[in-house]
Amino acid sequence: MGRKTILIAGGAGYIGSHTVRLLNAEGYKVVVLDNLVYGHREAIVDEGVELVIGAVGDRELLTKLFEEHQFAGVIHFAAYAYVGESVTDPLKYYRNNTAEPLTLLEVMSDFGCKSFVFSSTCATYGEPQKLPLTEDHPQDPVSPYGKSKLMVEWILDDCDTAWGLKSAALRYFNASGCASDGMIGEDHDPETHLIPLVLKAVKGEIPELTVFGTDYPTPDGTCIRDYIHVEDLATAHLAALRHLIEGGDSIQCNLGTGVGISVKEIIDIAEEVTGKKVPLSYGERRAGDPAQLVADPKMAKDVLGWEASRKDARSMIETAWKWMSASHGGRFSE
Repeated sequence: MGRKTILIAGGAGYIGSHTVRLLNAEGYKVVVLDNLVYGHREAIVDEGVELVIGAVGDRELLTKLFEEHQFAGVIHFAAYAYVGESVTDPLKYYRNNTAEPLTLLEVMSDFGCKSFVFSSTCATYGEPQKLPLTEDHPQDPVSPYGKSKLMVEWILDDCDTAWGLKSAALRYFNASGCASDGMIGEDHDPETHLIPLVLKAVKGEIPELTVFGTDYPTPDGTCIRDYIHVEDLATAHLAALRHLIEGGDSIQCNLGTGVGISVKEIIDIAEEVTGKKVPLSYGERRAGDPAQLVADPKMAKDVLGWEASRKDARSMIETAWKWMSASHGGRFSE
């Protein structure tokens, strides 16, 4: 038996590229399919990783790839993920996030590939009715982005019933941090994640960080979120892939730390790590922002044997600062 070959759709993106590096290091042969709309060619840094530029909905290209490789499984990251944009341009999100994966699933069925790890989101839950969020919490997403991901979860359930596809729908909380060795990191345009925005404000790349809402029912009045290091997310995808390839049942599970950290705490830690003040302004609460979102990650530990290795924000901010302070300035290309 040779090395198992894995197709990673969206593998040149933020979480995808960290997962590609891990699987490559673990001895898998990795083929990345990415249209490079939001991914970066330069994020594929390891020898032996094949990068194919193209779309998940391109049946001809997918058929060619499946004819060339005997894929043991597929990890699917390719998605648009700007919640606000999904509200103003919902069809863009339903086409890319929901419709295009249908072609990938059809080709997988044609070739008898039955292990599928899916990048889902805690946005499928909507407004939290109880905390911490468990997987049996009602799923009532408030944005087309969350709805587009939930629809795929439903489709995966139906494919399991119809032709035995085994899938892991991994519901992320707040992905954070960068590679510990500084080789790859977070490079979004536009950037919407809190930690890089805090650090951009420190560097003067943006005039200031706007804190939306200081009157939430939380200890310091700012929103609380569950931040999970991107390298921990990568190990979770590896655990899910192994679970499926080894004959495990389909699963939907949270990926978080179970620890809530407030916006103010993130700012305080960033000031400690950088030794600089974060320039701030304060705005009203944003519509649809819950006061708290924290995962119950127990299922991932029980079923996949996985849990986050870093549960405080310091390593997330330190690795992000290392990436953003390097000569490339936290960018893959100018």
